[in-house]
Amino acid sequence: MLGAHVVGVALDPPTKPSLFVAASIGSDIIDNRFDIRNSDQLRRLVSEVQPDCVFHLAAQALVKKSYLDPADTWSTNVMGTLNVLDAVRTLRKKCSVVLITSDKCYENLEWVWGYRESDRLGGIDPYSASKAAAELAIRSYVRSFLGKDSYVRVASARAGNVIGGGDWSPDRIVPDCIRAWRQNSPVELRYPEATRPWQHALEPISGYLCLAVALESNPTLHGEAFNFGPPAGHDHSVLQLVTELSYQCESLEWHDVSKSSLDLHESTLLRLNCDKVLHFLDWQASMDFEQTIKMTAAWYRTYYEESDSIPLFTRSQIEEYSHIACAKGISWAT
Repeated sequence: MLGAHVVGVALDPPTKPSLFVAASIGSDIIDNRFDIRNSDQLRRLVSEVQPDCVFHLAAQALVKKSYLDPADTWSTNVMGTLNVLDAVRTLRKKCSVVLITSDKCYENLEWVWGYRESDRLGGIDPYSASKAAAELAIRSYVRSFLGKDSYVRVASARAGNVIGGGDWSPDRIVPDCIRAWRQNSPVELRYPEATRPWQHALEPISGYLCLAVALESNPTLHGEAFNFGPPAGHDHSVLQLVTELSYQCESLEWHDVSKSSLDLHESTLLRLNCDKVLHFLDWQASMDFEQTIKMTAAWYRTYYEESDSIPLFTRSQIEEYSHIACAKGISWAT
């Protein structure tokens, strides 16, 4: 929509349905299907494309799956990231590289205040640990191979608790609710009291784009990490999220199964301090909790009622989000 020539690299969509297919994204981009752990193929593609910007989001992103296959999770999230860095290292032109990890890269001590980019990295479950390891790999690679005179400028971005239309991944609260709603069955809440600063997917995406632009013009951001999330005090529990979603999806019901949940680690509280992006990028979240839930539910309702209109409807939600940001005077939208 910004006029960019987009080249993508991914495996096949992991779910059916999928946002990629529903929104007809493949018709708007050059779609390459291979594993980012194939370093030779990735290097050849980057050399051929000569990108101006690279956004790295390819990952094994499910906590439960990371317990079932930790080696695949670590190899994808750590070695895949290194392969991306290796591929762009040989470029002899300016290129902004934004590497997306996760808010779960921090060692979570269940603090009531948000984690800053300088706080200690960690992670109990394999997914979180792999993202912390990716952050360490990025930091080491930049310092070792991409000095201040490098054509390539790199930054990492940390976000989480992202919801929005088009997600059908297993063991995520909104997709679980949508599946239960469609089947007229109650959704099972494993951690109803866990609180999160929920944000719509478009929020961090706008931040990643801002970061790529800023990297090109501001060399001091090279090698830095940035948190993207709502302002402090915008936390809501899983139960609050499901309750709000039930207003938009009639007949959505739920059961508290927290006492019978699988013995997998789940953080009760996880917040990010986003002062750094506000200071350096003048970026902040645009939508409140109710707007986020309403936009998310509207996408799914449209998909199940008028699936053919999803490509246009998805674009209309991007435009709506941009108008909301513009009305609030947020710099990237104005």
